[in-house]
Amino acid sequence: MTARREASAPPRLPGYEYQRVLGLGGFADVFLYQQDLPRREVAVKVLLAGSLDDEVRARFQSEANLMAQLSHHPSIVTIHHAAIAADGRPFLVMEYCSRPGLAERYRQERIPVAESLRIAVRLASAIETAHRAGILHRDIKPANVLTTDFGWPALTDFGIAATTGHGGGATVGMSIPWSPPELLGDRPTGDERSDVYSLGATVYSLLAGRTPFEIPGAPNGAQQLVARIERSPLPPTGRDDVPVSLQHVLERAMAKDPVRRFPSAAAMGRALQAVEAELRLPVTPLDLPDAGFGVGADSGPAPVGPSAAVEDATRVRSVVTLDPDAGRAAGADDATRLRGVQVIPVPGVPVATTAPAAPATPPGQQSFVVVPAQGDDGADQDEERRGSPRLRALAGIGAALVLLVTVGAVALATLDGDPAPRPGPTDDLGGGTVGAPSGQVVPTPRALEGVVQADGSVVFTWQNPAPLDGDRYLWAVRTATGESTPEIVEAATVTVPADQAPGGAVCVEVSIVRADRSSSAAPAQGCVP
Repeated sequence: MTARREASAPPRLPGYEYQRVLGLGGFADVFLYQQDLPRREVAVKVLLAGSLDDEVRARFQSEANLMAQLSHHPSIVTIHHAAIAADGRPFLVMEYCSRPGLAERYRQERIPVAESLRIAVRLASAIETAHRAGILHRDIKPANVLTTDFGWPALTDFGIAATTGHGGGATVGMSIPWSPPELLGDRPTGDERSDVYSLGATVYSLLAGRTPFEIPGAPNGAQQLVARIERSPLPPTGRDDVPVSLQHVLERAMAKDPVRRFPSAAAMGRALQAVEAELRLPVTPLDLPDAGFGVGADSGPAPVGPSAAVEDATRVRSVVTLDPDAGRAAGADDATRLRGVQVIPVPGVPVATTAPAAPATPPGQQSFVVVPAQGDDGADQDEERRGSPRLRALAGIGAALVLLVTVGAVALATLDGDPAPRPGPTDDLGGGTVGAPSGQVVPTPRALEGVVQADGSVVFTWQNPAPLDGDRYLWAVRTATGESTPEIVEAATVTVPADQAPGGAVCVEVSIVRADRSSSAAPAQGCVP
């Protein structure tokens, strides 16, 4: 927070000793205090005396309550206390983050891609945690991300937050450079995907060293920025070390139409994890409150995909270790315990040291289960090794049955034709779109160009870099409000009528749609003029 005015007088707070000014804002100042018990440095946010109207007080109280609900998250600033000072000004006592925040860093240093990804995944988990608690932040930007003493990003300033499902209405204090198009219209509306956009814009700033639609050397006032946010495609970061997959993640997160964005902050976090895996970086865990089995983190990446079901199918989860003897007396369930399969040698038949993989059971065929051996002490094993004529006969019959089933399954597979191998659930960790041939990413159309016709209409054409039989194209005119009506076409060309292109100015986006309904991970975007 920065401003040119003088700081307000720090209030006298029993149990706290004033140290210095940390920052100045539009409605509050932040001071560093030394707390007496427990002994520690804390940041104290104090409302300005001239801002004590009912609306500001209500927002300040809401901020205290919302942050208190989320303070347990490692990437959200912790609230210690909230009260009213003797001079009547409300204040919040918060965790003091001593390291430079993102606002101080992104314009002054070249933040490495690995660090930017790590920050982004942790912020995604913080935002997802807020969303699951029913809270929209609505002002995610570098200035609202501090850095803890341990180097973790810490999201702060929930002063204009809203509850999910009630994200519309006035956006007091909103920061234009990181705001999505739907919050810049006459009737702003937003949901979780609005925060996803702002997270993408914040990550873009870390990589590019500027706000997403800022043009060096050109006018960058509010009017110019709003026009670019609503109409212009996202420019490249300008860094050679930013992989194409990361640029695609940012483009999807910052799509003009909320429908085309990641459906949740967690989905964006998993896409960022996939980029980390692609770059052979350590995968940053997603710290979510319900990650399952008390693990406390969703540690695996998933590819950029159109649905949560796809993400779940490819998510890598932590291994859960179970103690089989916990809470059970010795020998209590020996009669019903499942044991490993015991191989009984048959004279003249060599025993394989590693069992070959059994073929999949054809549809409609029965599968056979080998019953595990009974008994696991030395006497039982010795008796089974010696065996009896009846046992050896049963073993021979069982082996013959297994052999017949195996041969039959192979024969059926041969008669039916050998189906093409299907990709496994983790084939797409590189970020491909599910359904693409051989796990390949469905590419983005290239050479998207528009030509204004004599009647005022605009004809757009593009190229399919890897055409397949059955390819079609999903296209839509991009609008300021993000309310577009996508259409499917067969040919690589569309005509935008003159009434949708006033003065020959219009923007469109195009994706390739395969016959199996998989589509481009990121659409091509183009504007005329």
